[in-house]
Amino acid sequence: MLQAVGLHWVRMLDTCLLYVMLGLGMNIVVGYAGLLDLGYVAFYAVGAYAGGLLGSTHLTDHLGALGAMFPGGLHAPWWLTLPLSAALAGLGGMLLGAPTLKLRGDYLAMVTLGFGEIVRLLMVNLTDPVNLTGGARGLGPIDAIRLAGLDLGRPLSIGPWEIASVTLHGYLLLALAGLTVLVSHRLQRSRIGRAWMAIREDELAAAAMGLRLRDLKLAAFAIGASFGGVTGWVFGSLQVFISPEAFSLQESILIVAIVVLGGPGQVRGVVLAAVLLSGLPELLRYLVVPLQALSDGRLDAGVMRPLFISLAMVGTMLWRPQGLWPAIRESATARNGPG
Repeated sequence: MLQAVGLHWVRMLDTCLLYVMLGLGMNIVVGYAGLLDLGYVAFYAVGAYAGGLLGSTHLTDHLGALGAMFPGGLHAPWWLTLPLSAALAGLGGMLLGAPTLKLRGDYLAMVTLGFGEIVRLLMVNLTDPVNLTGGARGLGPIDAIRLAGLDLGRPLSIGPWEIASVTLHGYLLLALAGLTVLVSHRLQRSRIGRAWMAIREDELAAAAMGLRLRDLKLAAFAIGASFGGVTGWVFGSLQVFISPEAFSLQESILIVAIVVLGGPGQVRGVVLAAVLLSGLPELLRYLVVPLQALSDGRLDAGVMRPLFISLAMVGTMLWRPQGLWPAIRESATARNGPG
């Protein structure tokens, strides 16, 4: 059990699984449908705040009428907060997709980038006249997830063994990540998945074949965003506290980097890239001391993560433009050459 090595490694595994889910959600929009979305972290934030508001006393503390109805706080169960977080994030994806259906390339990237920043700024500034988000100070404490009477926020004792809260969340994340992989794989092989890929390859030809581009693009935005909403819901419970700083532009760039590094449209490649980009920078912290000595203290842990991501992106574009783990058909083409 990884817990025996140290809780730090368990938390690192939890972080990797979170990014696996985020990467697979982004892969639906970018990899399957070919729609560049630089504001994906906004849906992650929507899911986290939806779960946090329903799983804490924040709303009842700041809304008098609601506080009178629920004097002890809302403390909604997981079977209500989970689908609601996914639904609100999916609705946000449709609201983003509807006015951008005719945009492509750089124009779509700029609009989605602005959308992500707007959502983050709303989380910071929705404090007047009613404090809905907690502002820059954040929101918490958030209730832990309770499944079949098991409180994931408390250690579980089984005889002489004790399973820590972070390990219990790890099991939940592992199950959700596995389900996300399964759903992504099934979507890829479904009729809607093939239609998304037709749009990605040639939108004009897809329209000529009778595909309903508007509905398919909105579905890609909504389904991909709902994955982010579910991930945000788990993130809020794991952290017990959320703040706007956790949903910055850098997070969106990292999620895009995961899809590019793994190979757009490739489920297994995205999983591998998510583990590498989220896990290896943490491992590199143990190399900081000798690196600082070599650089006279100019290189520290704070620059290692963006440096590693940048090098991975540049290296992928130069030597593996199809991704770290491309499809077998693509690998055979690259190996044997055209024809």
